[in-house]
Parts: sequence; C-alpha cells; structure tokens
Amino acid sequence: MKNDDKKDQVSRRQFLGVSSAALAVGAGSLVVGSSLNAQKASKAGTDRSATDPGPANKPLDAQNADSEWPPSTDSKSLVQTFKYPFSFANKRTYEGGWSREVTVRELPVSKTMAGVNMRLTAGGVRELHWHTAGEWSIMLYGTARITAIDADGKSFVADVKKDDLWYFPTGIPHSIQGLGPDGAEFMLVFDDGEFSESDTVLLSDSMAHLPPEVLSKNFGVTQAALKNLPRQELFIFQTEVPGTLVADQKAAAGAAGNSSSDFAFRTMQIPPTVRTKSGEVRIVDSRNFKAATTVAMAMVTLHPGGLRELHWHPNASEWQYYITGKGRMTVVATGNKGRTMDFEAGDVGYVEKSLLHYIENTGDTDMVFLEMFKSSFYQDLSLSDWLAHTPPELVMAHLHIDRATLDAIPREKLVVVPG
Repeated sequence: MKNDDKKDQVSRRQFLGVSSAALAVGAGSLVVGSSLNAQKASKAGTDRSATDPGPANKPLDAQNADSEWPPSTDSKSLVQTFKYPFSFANKRTYEGGWSREVTVRELPVSKTMAGVNMRLTAGGVRELHWHTAGEWSIMLYGTARITAIDADGKSFVADVKKDDLWYFPTGIPHSIQGLGPDGAEFMLVFDDGEFSESDTVLLSDSMAHLPPEVLSKNFGVTQAALKNLPRQELFIFQTEVPGTLVADQKAAAGAAGNSSSDFAFRTMQIPPTVRTKSGEVRIVDSRNFKAATTVAMAMVTLHPGGLRELHWHPNASEWQYYITGKGRMTVVATGNKGRTMDFEAGDVGYVEKSLLHYIENTGDTDMVFLEMFKSSFYQDLSLSDWLAHTPPELVMAHLHIDRATLDAIPREKLVVVPG
C-alpha cells in the first residue's frame, strides 16, 4: 500500500470507471454497490416466490438482508458460511470478568485463527498463564496492565488503553489485569483456528496437579506454607486495583532487570498507511511491531458509503472483527461461486486465502473493522491495479469494455474507494 496524497484527488470520472469495471466483472460473479432494497421491491412486485409469509425472526432477518434475499449475483451453490456473531458465543462468567470465544468449532471455515472476547473489571485478573498458540490482542475499551517475562527471563510490565495492541509469542507467560476506573475489554486473536481459551496452561491449575512434596522441594519452602494453594483453576478472579506502573515495573524487575522486548504497540501513534476521503487503513505487522512474528493486522475505517476495494490476499486467509458500524461483504470462490453476507459490530468474518472480496459500509456512520492474518507481514492485491497493468486489448476483450472505461481505472490501488 502507498500513502500518496494523490489518492485523495480521485476524479468523478475515475470513480465511474472503477464502477464500470466492477460491473463488468460482476457479469460473471458479483455486483458492488447494487441496491438490495430496490432489487427486493422489484422482485416482490413481479415474482410471487419473493414472499415469505411463514414464521420468521424478523430482527435477525433485518440484520441479514443479503442472506434473506441474496443479490442476483450470488450463486445458488453457496460458499461456506463466513460469518459468526459473538452474540451467539457463550460467556464464561466469573467474579472479576467474563470471556467468550469463536473458534473453528463455531465457524468451521476459520481454520487458521480463533478469537476470544474478554472483559475484566477494575482489579479483575486474567490469571498468570501461557498458551500453545501466539496471542495477539487489541484493547476495545478502558485500560489494563499486562505483565510477562521474555525468553531471557527478564520482566515486562506495561499499561495499555483503547486501540493499543499486544503480542505474546507461544509459551511466553503473562497476565492481564483491569485498571480503574472501569477495567477493560479486549479482543484476543490466536494463530490457530482450533485454539480454545480452555486449552491454556494456568498457574493455579498447574499447582493443583503437582505433588506437594515436589512443589516444596522446587520452591524451597515447607509443604505447610503451600497448604492454601488453589485446588482448581482461577482463570479470571477479582483483586484490588494495582498500584502505579513504575512501582510494579520496579518490583518485577529483580536482579535480571527489565526486558528490552516491547510486547505492546501504540496503534494510534503511527500515521495511517493509507488515507483517502472515504477512510483510512493502518497496517501493523512485524515490520513495525517487532514482537508480532506470526500475526499481521490492518485496521480499516470506512466512512458511510465507502468501499474497501475489490482485492485478495495471496499469503494468508483473513480473519475479521467488526468493531463499529455495519456493512456487507461478497466473497467469490472457486467453482463459479459467490456469496454476500452482512456484518455489524461484534461479528467475526473470514475469507480464505486468495479469494476475491470487498467490504462496503452500508450504514450511516463510520465502520471500523480488523483484517487479521496468520503471517509475519501484510500483503494484498488490488483488482483495479491488476487490470490497469495488464495489456489493454487483453482486458477489453475479457470485460467487453471500451478503452475510455479501461483508462478511467486508477493506475494504482486506492485501497479505500469513495462512496
């Protein structure tokens, strides 16, 4: 992606050209920006099959209009479902917070990544633990304190706020604690679709499954001193709000000192990678967040009517999380198949590697969502960019368009297209 001010100067003629090209592609697969309501009303007026008098969950239907009455460009042979709302996920509740997850169990297409949504009260603790998968996270609300040790046994303690990230590699022990005044909520993303928050090595659970005499010998204390160890997992539990960050950093450092590794990243302190009149994108991967060796992210903001242009990712499948707003996405799959689904805040989406898709803001407020990849780097390819850099006669022969339409297609990818 390029951050070029010229992208803000997209002319009306260029935009019409992009629309024409998209419509031409849609002759075989999909149409971007068509009016579903107009299509539905037109069909209902002429086709008795476009009625549904039977029982219905009308609020759910209203949220999924492109599934209830799919665009005519969707195929009858459906692409595998690529959406799952966190609203359907079961919450595990504790004194101190709650958690819920979406894994390959809930969303079978999501084979490479899984997500855990977690809330901690002020003082609530996600107990000391480590994972068999890498943990990437974004703060959605409030503030929290994260702790860890690096591979050299040196301490890391930091405070994080809304939109900040962290990443803990496989096997790195860590904890999370909500701070005042109202704790925190965050999204954890793991680089394994089969990962479950239940499959975690917990400090409390580990102590409960080790012989007392072994613990006594290991720690150099009497067995009596360890008599009150928890007999089952804590997972999330309530404590007092911790003291100052500096005090915790000093107390944890010990003789080894503080870690030189920074497991946290301040997303909003970097400029957008791309910004146009219709939105912006911030890309964070191992090139600017050194700790994140297995997960890459793009945080996308689309203004009303804005379009994350037609594109695909050649290096990894895309796990999505919708933070605000609402929109729709069409995925074009192999075998002459396409499917459109609608998304709102709290939904998870998934696009398999190398499949063509777009994301369109269909609401009247900004839509913010994450594109997540099991990869050390972010990569995408733009449909417009490809067509603009292919011999013109070849493209015109494929799409049945004239030279003026082809010339109107931008000569470089726009990433975010005006509404």
